[in-house]
Parts: sequence; structure tokens; C-alpha cells
Amino acid sequence: MTVDAERPKLLLIDSYDSFTYNLASLFRSSIQDCSIFIIKNDALTSADLLSILPYFSAVVVGPGPGSPDILQDIGIVKSLWTVPDNALAPVFGVCLGLQSLALEHGAELKRLNVVKHGQVSIIQHDGKDLFENVQEVQAVRYHSLHVEIPEGCNVQPIAWADDGEENGRVVMAVKHRSRPFWAVQYHPESVCTHGGGSQVVQNFWRLAQQWARKNMRAPRPWNACVKQLVGSSWPDPHIPSAPSSPPLTLPTVATRKIHLPNASVTDIAELLGVQTERSRFVMLDSAANPGRFSIIASLLPSSVQITHQVGASCVNLSTETSVVREELGRRDIWAWIATFMRRSRVHGGNPEIPFWGGMIGFLSYELGVGSLDVSASAAPGAGHPDVNLIFVERSVVYDNVTREAYVQSLIPGDSQWMDDTVQKLRCVPSSSKSSQTIPCKASSITLPDKDTYIARIKQAKEHLFAGDSYELCLTALTRISLRSTPSATSSSSWERYKQLRRNNPAPHSAYIRLHPSTLLSSSPERFLSFSRPPGTICQLRPIKGTIRKSPTVTRAVAEKALAGSTKEVAENLMIVDLIRHDLHGVVGDGVQVKQFCKVEEYETVWQLVSVIEGQAEPGSVADDKLGWDVLSQSLPPGSMTGAPKKRSVEILQTLEDDKRGIYSGVFGYWCVGGGGDWSVTIRSCFKYDDSCTAQAPSSDAEARSEEWLVGAGGAITALSDPDAEWDEMIVKLQSVLRSFGAMDTL
Repeated sequence: MTVDAERPKLLLIDSYDSFTYNLASLFRSSIQDCSIFIIKNDALTSADLLSILPYFSAVVVGPGPGSPDILQDIGIVKSLWTVPDNALAPVFGVCLGLQSLALEHGAELKRLNVVKHGQVSIIQHDGKDLFENVQEVQAVRYHSLHVEIPEGCNVQPIAWADDGEENGRVVMAVKHRSRPFWAVQYHPESVCTHGGGSQVVQNFWRLAQQWARKNMRAPRPWNACVKQLVGSSWPDPHIPSAPSSPPLTLPTVATRKIHLPNASVTDIAELLGVQTERSRFVMLDSAANPGRFSIIASLLPSSVQITHQVGASCVNLSTETSVVREELGRRDIWAWIATFMRRSRVHGGNPEIPFWGGMIGFLSYELGVGSLDVSASAAPGAGHPDVNLIFVERSVVYDNVTREAYVQSLIPGDSQWMDDTVQKLRCVPSSSKSSQTIPCKASSITLPDKDTYIARIKQAKEHLFAGDSYELCLTALTRISLRSTPSATSSSSWERYKQLRRNNPAPHSAYIRLHPSTLLSSSPERFLSFSRPPGTICQLRPIKGTIRKSPTVTRAVAEKALAGSTKEVAENLMIVDLIRHDLHGVVGDGVQVKQFCKVEEYETVWQLVSVIEGQAEPGSVADDKLGWDVLSQSLPPGSMTGAPKKRSVEILQTLEDDKRGIYSGVFGYWCVGGGGDWSVTIRSCFKYDDSCTAQAPSSDAEARSEEWLVGAGGAITALSDPDAEWDEMIVKLQSVLRSFGAMDTL
């Protein structure tokens, strides 16, 4: 990429934060025609940094986890403040950047008495320097550490927050007395910062230019050696090469539509063979508002199942009769699946329905952990696959609003199956016959140890007070053991799913039986949906804040309890800002918060929901896999980790005893038309059973044990009460445990 010598070039030093791309976007929108180059704080040596500073108009030191007095946390930023005068460049620091600047020039670092994570404060300032012509500033704070600046220090405070009895007067902005260094403690890039964002950045740029003119400093002409050290500017227009041998014409989806006013999704699933336990089966079920479409696959013995373990060099392609291992080579699993789907593209499906055929299944939490360059907590090769998807060629999509069913096939000349399926659907029996019994009661339930869980909440809070994280989603697994009698013609897991569906109807439910794993989900939370190209729009809908419905809990009561709660809004805001960062990292500047902390009504609960959308500029990325790229860069879900994501995941691995596996990953689909929809795997249970394959003996009718796992937890913040967090986890378990007849154990 050619860099125009006339355009301002800014170097942004990232300390592994989850808001970095938000900051980059703020600077790009505030400083006309600037180019942003982003490096990690440990990517270069101090000598390298000194050699490239003359090529940049200014430096931005971003926020990050940890403490400025720990070299591993701050990296090369520490050496930035003491460069020789002939290498000076204007610097703007944020949060950790301010603390580092102040600490290196004589300030004292202290902990706040009351931590401020995701909270908004009024910023007091004198209307000068960074705050010239700036009126009221309402700013979001993410910090547990702060600086106290003694008299005669080389940095001076220029803005404050008055925390009253909690923390007193807290420094919110500083400037160096003689060098071109300015910094703010609050986060100007947050979606809820008003008045202290773009205006303050523009003022910094004005001050930086004034200093440069006074000192006759002009950036050196760009050269290849600098680019080799810092890479391309952000956002990088990564237009991939065209796929090899593209088809001249895409295959067509065949569709039949039938009105089914009296049928249910479970009726259709049973018609298509869900009750045969040894067979593979997948269904994505909109079992409650605001969900609408349910997807039921009609799998073939030849349907290709794709499995992969984190750390493995191959991908497994299985049918009911064969397994083929294909080496990934230089590709990762994300690129391999993208290539597979590109070869499978079709057109001509009904544009009114979301799924024409394609991949359905789940992706584990550990798959996302791997994408963060964090080592997995256990070795690969055993347990649930981290990728477990099946390519669906035949499907029935049911519209729960219009009661229309769409029978679809990707197989050429498949009219006979479609006609037969339509005829069977016309005769589908009423759902009133569905079993209301639990197939067998759990013989034992092993909950997490309460004392241990509460102790780890306290450890998590210590990390928050130390500045290592703003929020940690601490979880634990509950184990359910039971005795069951396997059968080739009946499915206890299906009956259990129907019970779960009755107990906790949810818009993102699922029954996914892809051996060796079976997943039953009643998730309320969509993670990511993306529309079909062209012009793909990616939407994420994080939920933080839930209250169960009852006759006394009206909308007004729910809004006061959720939207009126400092804790609930702060949790939601942190995830909104994290998601904005993840989206910016793929699509560039085109990210908008369409809804912030709105109370939405669901079947059994009120929930605090935000909506963030991203859309790339035309031609800037490959539109046919934009949503897949966003998914790969956004896992694991921030609502299940906390922020900053990487450091939070590392901390959680020290606080949790087990791999999460399927729990807190995602499940959903990627349609052959290019769209997709993925939900967070919560309010779910899953089991591992490698005996339930097509090759396993079908005559084994003796009772055997099953173990189901249920994950639950909660977002731990500085405001969390450990006992209340334990109670919240137990409440989250209840809807799933009812399906095992297990409520009397809680």
C-alpha cells in the first residue's frame, strides 16, 4: 500500500486492549486524511521505536490491562517518554497511557477506593489545551488505578472527576510541562463518551501541529524499512484473490412452499427422523419470540460432517460410512471452511427465508481462545470436537409467524424427495400427542463447590482492582449423571430437548446431534448474524441484564431494574465497546451502535439488549465471507469472557478447573447463499458419546450411564456480591436442570 507523504501518519501503540480499533476509528474520523499504523507494545525494541518515530506525525498510546509499573504490561511505551529531543514526536495517551506518562515523570500510582469500570463521570476542566472550546464532558471510565501528581512534577493535571466520598478528586487529563505529551484517563473512544471525544482529539492535533511548526519538525519521507516494522495502515483493504476455477453459473436452490397451520417444529422434526438416536440430526429452533424461522435438516447418509480439534493439523470429513482426513497445510480451519463454502455457493433461493442449505453445527469456546493466541488449557485429540459442522443439502424451514414451511434441496433432480416430503407434511399429526414425560431422572447431580466458586469470585475481583480486567465472566460446569437405555428407534435426548423447550422456550434454541456430541440449547442470545451479499451487514446483539417476568414485573419495573442499574448498564457498555472493536478490526470504520441498553420483552424474561452493526466499504473486503471473517475475529463471545478479552481469557484459565468446550462457544449456520446466524451457547447442556455412531452395535439394549454437562456463570465486576453471583448462577442452571427432573436438588 502506498502512503501519501502529505497525509498525517499516526503510530498507535496497542497494549493488548479490546478497545484499540475504536480509538483508531476515533482518530481517523477526527483528523482529516490521517493514516493509522497499529503495533503491539512488545512488537518492537526500544531501538526500533526510536528509529521510526521521525516518520510519524504523532503517536497514540492506547489503553490496556495491567499496570504501568509492570514492564510486561507497558512494553516499549515506557521508553517513549524519555526519547532524545531530536527524536521527539507529539504523543496522546489514553488510560494506561496517562498512567505511564505520569508515573515516569514523578507521579504516584494508587488504587481507587471504588473502581470505575464502564461508568460515566462529568469531567471538570479549565477550557484550555485539550479542552479548548469544549463544553460539558460526560466520559466513560475503565480504571481501577489512578495517579496522584505532587507539586513540581513535570506533568500537570488539566482535568478531574469529583468522585465525592468514594475517591475524592481524580486526575482525568494531564500535559507535560515542556514536551509535546498529553493524555486522558477516561476513554474518549467509548460509545457513551460525549463532549470529550472528537473535540479533544482535534485539539490534540492542533497542539501537535503548533509544536511541530515551532520546533521545525516535519516527518521524514516514508520508506519500505518503516513499513517492514509497522506493517500496513489500518484498516487494511485485504481483498483476497479470486477462487480458482469459479463456476460460470451457480447451482440453483429448489423450493416448495406449504401452509401448515396446525403443525409444530417438533412435529416436523419427528417426521424427518429425529427420534432415531443413532442417526445424525440438526435443528435450529426459534421456540419463542422474537425468533421466527426454525431450520430442520433432512440429512443423508452421505451428508458430510466436518470436525476439527484445536491444535490438530487436519480436518476430518465424515459420512455414515467413511472418514477422510485432509491436511490443512498452511491454512487454518477458518480458511479451509471458507474455501469449502465458496465452492458450495448457490443462488435462486427464496429471499424471504434465511437458510437455503449449508453448514449447521457448533464452534467451541476453545476455538476462539486459540484465535487470541492464548494456549488451550488442555491438549488436543480428546473430547468434543472444537469444530463440529454438517453440510445440509435438504432442509425444511418453518416460519412460526405465517405457519409456512419451505421444503428445499440443493441436490439436482431431487423433485421426488421434495414432493414426498410435501405430501408427508400435509399429513403431519397434531403436536398434542407429544410426550410430556421426562424419559429418566438424573441419578446424581454434581454442582460446582460453592465455597470454591465464591473464593474464585473474590480472586477475580482482585484482578479487577489491580487493573488486569474490567469484567470477568467466571463460569463452572455442573455434571448430571443418569442411566439410560439406548435404542435405535427412540431418542431420550430428543424427549429431553422437548422438555427443555417447554420449560424455557427461547428464540435461539437448538437440537444438534452430531456424534460424538449432542447439544440441547435454549439460548436467549444471538451472537452474530450476517445478511447475504452484496452489501453484507453484520449485526451483534449482546445481552447483559436479565429479570424474570411475573405479574408484578411490568416493563416499567424491568426498565428501572435493568436500564436504571449502574451495574447492569456498565456490564452491557463494556461488551458494546468490545464488540465495536472486534467489528472495526474487520470492516474498518463502518460500525454503528443501532441500539444501546434497551429493555426487550422475551417469552419468560425482560432483557437489556444492545445492537451493533458493521458494514464494510464496497470493494474493501471479500463480501462473500465477510460475516465468517467477523465470526473468526470475534470469538469467544465477549459476553462470555469480559474485557480486555485476551487478558481476561488468560485470567479465567487460572480460575476455572475445566475446559468449557461447547459451552460459551457458538452454534448456528452459514448459508450457501452467504448469510449466517450464530448464537451464544448458554442455557444449554451437552454430552459426549462416541458409542452413538452409525458403526456402533445397535443391539446393545442394556442400561448404561450418561453424563451431561451444563455450564453457567456470570459477569464479575467490581460491584459484584459473591453470594449474589452464586445465586444468579444457580438460577441460570434451573431451566436446564428441570429437564432432568433435578429441581429438588437445588
